[in-house]
Amino acid sequence: MCAVPAPRVRPRLRGVAEGRPRLQTREINLLSKFDVIQCIWSFCHSTVLLMGQRSGRQERSKKPEMSLSENMKAEEEDDREENKELKTKDQRLPLVFGVADLKNGAVGLYNVGQTCCLNSLLQVFLMNIHFTRILRRITVPPYASLKRNNVPYQMLLLLEKMQSGKQKAVSPIDLAMCLSKHRVNMFIQHDAAQLFLTLWNLVKRQMKDQDLVTKLSDLYTICVQEHLACQICSSEMKRNSNMLTLPLPVLDSNSHMLKTLEDCLQCFFHPEELTGHNMCFCEYCDKKTPFLQSMKLVHLPQTLTIHLKRFCFERSTNVYKLSHCLPFPQELDFNAVLTEQQSQAHGSEKAAWRYEIFAVVAHSGSTNSGHYCAYIRSLTECKWYCFNDSTVCQVSWDDVKCTYGHSDLNWGQTAYLLIYMKKHPQ
Repeated sequence: MCAVPAPRVRPRLRGVAEGRPRLQTREINLLSKFDVIQCIWSFCHSTVLLMGQRSGRQERSKKPEMSLSENMKAEEEDDREENKELKTKDQRLPLVFGVADLKNGAVGLYNVGQTCCLNSLLQVFLMNIHFTRILRRITVPPYASLKRNNVPYQMLLLLEKMQSGKQKAVSPIDLAMCLSKHRVNMFIQHDAAQLFLTLWNLVKRQMKDQDLVTKLSDLYTICVQEHLACQICSSEMKRNSNMLTLPLPVLDSNSHMLKTLEDCLQCFFHPEELTGHNMCFCEYCDKKTPFLQSMKLVHLPQTLTIHLKRFCFERSTNVYKLSHCLPFPQELDFNAVLTEQQSQAHGSEKAAWRYEIFAVVAHSGSTNSGHYCAYIRSLTECKWYCFNDSTVCQVSWDDVKCTYGHSDLNWGQTAYLLIYMKKHPQ
């Protein structure tokens, strides 16, 4: 969870070769937004993860396939017709969500060694029907050793285990052991934002079908345009960059607490002057000059993940948690939040920037010890559930709002990751 100091950045913008992840976690509350740009670059050249609900089809292949259960076969038949236009809501349900979604309840995951963070993220992935539709089409590894080390395959097995059994909870031990071979260890504390990136990277890297890789990227990838303008010679550089999450500050540039999620978005996209020790080297002026740095929103995906930068550090390198109240809306329209100058997109793209909340990954505790759970809205039932390891219970929106935070309740649940789902026109 610890943040690191920001590097000195020059305005020359360079691409990074594919396959060389450089993810660095930084708190942008007390630093320049160039910290955020470094995190953005890391996603462009690694990749990242999330999880879904119940639906999709198993892709036909000449390679060995996993034996399908009865309800997976039924889903395959339903999904063949997924692109046909249906007239009624009753007709759409079996088609979009799959048979298992209509008959199975929510299932918990046992904690097998400080895996509350992993369990929460897995539930968010596996409750997202758009993700599981992709997951069900993966190519199954041909050998047992490859299967044990393949993250998307182990996630598929876990999904099938959750859907085919009658248990209230199942063990994710096989997936956890698979992840440990990729340096994602049990029995240690994980930061949900970092683990989310790691899981997504592993899933994308181990998918063999490039069409599925593209679909996965399209499902989660955010695109922004970076602007860097010299204030002396007016030279300007632009570059489009992709990232998996919007890392929003919860403090403004003066370290004042932001009051709403909309305020956080405004702060993130607000232009920032780089002066004094933050000045950058200008190739045209051949010296360090003041710069104006900003980002504009270009594209938003179907599943939008927002990372609230709740963990901050002081000059003494002491990390602390910001637990103040920060409300987030059930519905979020970016056109109503951002100005025309803060977006760089066509009208058809911007018309689709309307979202509704799908899940909240909440953290309770301090920076040294804590616990994660997930609040997720079922896309088939439109009901909220709290996934707290092996315990799953139905909750209300008022229960979800308890994760807004409170300065006097540092050990209370505080929203850390917000997952929004794009609304489709009626």
